[in-house]
Amino acid sequence: MARVVCYMILGIHDGHDAGAVLIEGERIFAVNEERLNRIKKYRGFPEMSVAKVLEMADVSPEEVDVIAVAGIFRKQKRLLELEENLRKTFGPDFKRKVLFVEHHLAHSASAYYTSGWREAVALSIDAAGDGLSSSVYIGREGEMIRIAQSTYIDSLGDFYSSVTELLGFKPMRHEGKVMSLAAYGRPAYDLSNIIELNGLSFDNHLGVVGVEATRKLAGLFGYPLRHSRGIALQMKRGNLEGELQKKAIEIAASAQAHLEKLIEELGLKLGGYDLPLAYAGGVAQNVKANAVLRKIFGDDALWVFPAMDDGGLAFGAAIFVKAQFERLEGKWRPFKLEHVYLGPSYRKEEVEEFLKGEGVEFEEVDDVPGLVADTLVEGRLVGFFQGAMEFGPRALGNRSILADPRDESVKKRLNVALQRDVFQPFAPSILWERAEEYLEDLDGTPNEFMTMSYTASKEFRKGAPAVVHVDGTTRPQAVRREINPSYHDVIRAFERRTGLGAVLNTSFNMHGEPIVCSPADALKTFRNAGLDVLVVEGFAVWGS
Repeated sequence: MARVVCYMILGIHDGHDAGAVLIEGERIFAVNEERLNRIKKYRGFPEMSVAKVLEMADVSPEEVDVIAVAGIFRKQKRLLELEENLRKTFGPDFKRKVLFVEHHLAHSASAYYTSGWREAVALSIDAAGDGLSSSVYIGREGEMIRIAQSTYIDSLGDFYSSVTELLGFKPMRHEGKVMSLAAYGRPAYDLSNIIELNGLSFDNHLGVVGVEATRKLAGLFGYPLRHSRGIALQMKRGNLEGELQKKAIEIAASAQAHLEKLIEELGLKLGGYDLPLAYAGGVAQNVKANAVLRKIFGDDALWVFPAMDDGGLAFGAAIFVKAQFERLEGKWRPFKLEHVYLGPSYRKEEVEEFLKGEGVEFEEVDDVPGLVADTLVEGRLVGFFQGAMEFGPRALGNRSILADPRDESVKKRLNVALQRDVFQPFAPSILWERAEEYLEDLDGTPNEFMTMSYTASKEFRKGAPAVVHVDGTTRPQAVRREINPSYHDVIRAFERRTGLGAVLNTSFNMHGEPIVCSPADALKTFRNAGLDVLVVEGFAVWGS
C-alpha cells in the first residue's frame, strides 16, 4: 500500500458562523469570519478567514494538502458558490484537495479528537445540520462509530431555539438569554408532551420545527407572540415584574428545566458505556445543562469543546481528516487541546505604529499587572488586549473587558456601556490554584474555557457578588500561569491588593457585535463603550 502523506489541512465552514482552521502537525491557526468582517455570526464563505490562517502560518494556498469542508448538503446555488470561491484561491484543480465532512461528524470530532482520550463517547446536539440534530459516536483508538442520531425534526436544539424566538429574542443567537432569564423564576409547565428522550435519540411530539414550532408553542402557552419583542425589550431594561414578563420567566424556567431533565436522562444512559464524554454542538453552549452532565461524569471525564457551536465546525472537519490520515499511517495518538489562543496576534511595534497613526495619546507600561490591578481597585473598567485572539465564543483574557467583581454596582455600568440585557450574568476569571475555595461543587480539574457552571462557595458569593448569578451559580475560567502567564499575573496582582484571586471578565465587544480582533477594533470599542483604560500589548490609552 502506498504511503499516505498529509502535512497541511485547511478546515473550512461555509455557512452559519463561518470560519477557517489550518492544522500542520502541532501548529493550529483558527479564526471565524465575524472577527474579521465584523458581521456577527456571518453566514457564507470565510474568504477573509482562509486568507488570515494562511498568512498566520506563512504558507501559500499551493502548500495546502487537503481542504476539509464541514457540511455535505447544499443547494445547487450554494454549492456552485462554494466551488467558485475555492477555485479563486486554490486554482482550477481545487477539487483534488476537497474532502467533505458531515456536520455532526465534524462537531463530534472536534470534541473527541481534542479530549486527550483514546476511548470516549462523542456527543453532538444542536438545532440541525445535514438533516440531523444530534449524534452519538463511540471513539476508540481514533476511529469514530455512530451508534445513535436524531433527525432535524426531532431536534432538542430547535425546541430551545423556538422558545427563544417565542420570548422575543433572536433564535440561533440568544439562547443564552433564555438560560439566564430562567434563573429568575421557577418552572410552571410540564413540557414532556412536547419533546422527550427515546433511547439515545429525541422525539419531537409537535411534529414541526422553526417558526411553525414557535407558533404552536405560543398557542400552548397562551403567550402573545406578536408582542414578544416588546416584552423582551422591557426585560432587557430590567423590568421583570409585569404579568407578561413573569410569564416569560416561567416559560424560560420551564424550558431550561426540561432541557436539563432530558440531558440528564441522556447522560445517565451514556454513562452506562463506562467511558468519558466529549461533547459539542450548539446545545453544548448551555452551561447549566453541562453542569448536569458534569455531575454524572465528573469534572475529569467530561470535555466540552470550547468552540462548541457552528463556529467550531471548520476545526472539527480539519482534525477529523488529520486523524484519518494518522490512522492510515498507524501514527494516531490522543491529543489534548490545552488552550484556544489560536487567532491573529499583533506585534508591539505594529500596535505602537497604529496608535501613533491614530493620533492617540498613550504610554508604555512597565508593570502591566500592577496598572490593571490598581485601575480595577479604583472601580474603573479596563479593556485588555494581548497576544493571540481566542477561538470560540468566549473571551479568555486576551480580548477581555475587566472589572472589580467585589462591586456589584459595576454590573449596571457595564450593562449600560455595552448595551447588554440587565438580567444576564457576568463571569469571573479565577486563579487555578484557588478554584477549590471558590467553587462549591468542584470535584476534579477546574474548567478553563467558561463552558461549565458551578455553585459558588459562600466565600465567593460574599467576596465576588458581581460574578455570581441570582441562583448562586457562576461560570468561571480557571487560569493557569503556564497557559496564560500575563493574564495570570494580572489576577495575582489584583489578589495581592484585595485578597480575592478573581476578576470580572466579559468579552471585549458591544452587545450584538463580534469580539474585537485587531487593535483598531479594540480602540473603536474602547471609545464606544466609554471604558476608562485600554491596555493593548503593553501600551495604555486613557479614556476621557
